[in-house]
Amino acid sequence: MGLLERQVEAMLFVSPQPVSSQEIASYLGVTPARVESAVRTIKEIYAASHGLAVLFAAGGWQMATAPDLAEAIEAFYGSVSLQKVRLSKAALETLSVIAYNQPVTRSEIEDIRSVRCDRVVDTLLKHGLVRIAGRKKSVGSPLLFRTTERFLEIFGLAGISSLPSLEELKDYRSDEGAFGSFEGPDKVSEEEDNDEWIKQ
Repeated sequence: MGLLERQVEAMLFVSPQPVSSQEIASYLGVTPARVESAVRTIKEIYAASHGLAVLFAAGGWQMATAPDLAEAIEAFYGSVSLQKVRLSKAALETLSVIAYNQPVTRSEIEDIRSVRCDRVVDTLLKHGLVRIAGRKKSVGSPLLFRTTERFLEIFGLAGISSLPSLEELKDYRSDEGAFGSFEGPDKVSEEEDNDEWIKQ
């Protein structure tokens, strides 16, 4: 690797969050196009023989362990050492409603899920997966909610546009055969205690 590639690699290594090509370029005094070229070189080198990878998420580049090594990393660190977000099935479903309908109000979420979601939304806010995005111009001026950059980082998405379409999800569930037909989020109580773990 040349000097630029090494500089970009070092910046990604020390950054705790994704960094855009424009931001890297501003620090190094080069064009974003040169940064993109350097990243491509790094990605190719890593893909060939490294345990690390450079991924694009939340509008920027970040260094991470290679996806195919997830099982080994999980075994090495264990559930205690890995920082995780614990979400119930109800919280995951509420998060999906927000992601696909944002910006959305609490009452709109409840209309879709047919169950109150005050505590669930508060949990998502606490974990930084959703944020308040203003107020809707309607009676009562209810709060609007959107997903956050952290949501994109955790789920490895470049942006909201990277979410699979509902039609794609329907096809996936049909192919898998284990989930039955896709009818949208299940009507699960806020008290649902079947927790799922999401790696941070």
